[in-house]
Amino acid sequence: MSSDRKIINIRFNQDQSCFSCCMENGIRIYNVIPLVEKTHYDIEMVGSVSQCEMIFRTNILAIVAGGSRPKFADNVLLIYDDYAKKFLMEITFPSSIRAVRLRRDKLVVALLNQIHVFSFPTPTQRLFSMETRENSRGLCEVSPLASAEKQILIFPGHKLGSVQIVDLACTEMGVSSAPVWILAHKSDLGCIAVNQQGTRIATASNQGTLIRVWDSTTKQLLVELRRGSDPATVYCINFSRDSDYLCCSSDKGTVHIFAIKKTNLNKRLTLSTTGILGKYGDSQWALANFTVPPESACICAFGGNNSVIAICLDGTFHKYVFNDDGNCNREAYDEFLYVGDDDEM
Repeated sequence: MSSDRKIINIRFNQDQSCFSCCMENGIRIYNVIPLVEKTHYDIEMVGSVSQCEMIFRTNILAIVAGGSRPKFADNVLLIYDDYAKKFLMEITFPSSIRAVRLRRDKLVVALLNQIHVFSFPTPTQRLFSMETRENSRGLCEVSPLASAEKQILIFPGHKLGSVQIVDLACTEMGVSSAPVWILAHKSDLGCIAVNQQGTRIATASNQGTLIRVWDSTTKQLLVELRRGSDPATVYCINFSRDSDYLCCSSDKGTVHIFAIKKTNLNKRLTLSTTGILGKYGDSQWALANFTVPPESACICAFGGNNSVIAICLDGTFHKYVFNDDGNCNREAYDEFLYVGDDDEM
């Protein structure tokens, strides 16, 4: 891959039907199924870009510069309207932006030690800000649906290994609901996720061996899932649309698929009764898994009909179909940077 084609970051939109690809030479937006390039923005227009957040399949994008040839500062959030073909606004922050999350009614920006929440799109006003634990990865997620049972924002709490929950339905100008938090792990958080309905939260620590699923209302642990026994960097966790399943990817190059409704489907080690395996014996291991290039970070999400999509920073696209017996078979593979190139010949 040429340096111009180097991918800096990839991210699904809120329903995982599209993904944005931030590159040294601009941005590309893809439809997932079928895999099609929908639009792109070249380096003359946006420079090199580190973050691009979509709102479902709308014309609004949030963009943060990065990479080796940025056109803007990395503490400036740009809102772009693809329909009008122009930038609508810029918001400047006191330090570099670590993450941006959008809902149809809220804009969330994570800095190293702060989370800012804005009303959106009109008027765009800051509702409140919160100090956070040092959050270099920019961990924060919002439940995406305005009609969801719960509308929550989650991010690392002040206590080591805790995740803080903010009820976005209760926020007014300058006022936020009382802090609610879950002590999820004994070490720093490495990855977090929230389901579409806002009722479930998934957490992994920077050890990356366990994924825990929590009830966002009762704060009770619902299930503990074992990704592996060796430490790993978890890149991505996603719930299926109905929250029956969960998938995760890590730097081990394996995408794991777990059942979280019918947990009896998950694998357990047959030697557990002997006690030889200690704490691993009672663990719930993945129902199914598949591998992607381990040297390349990837994100994963569920498609329709028991399929899981993995999209990697090396430009590869993987689609696997699994069943409740644990069988997992590849259905599609592509190199998405070359999809749509024919139209430009």
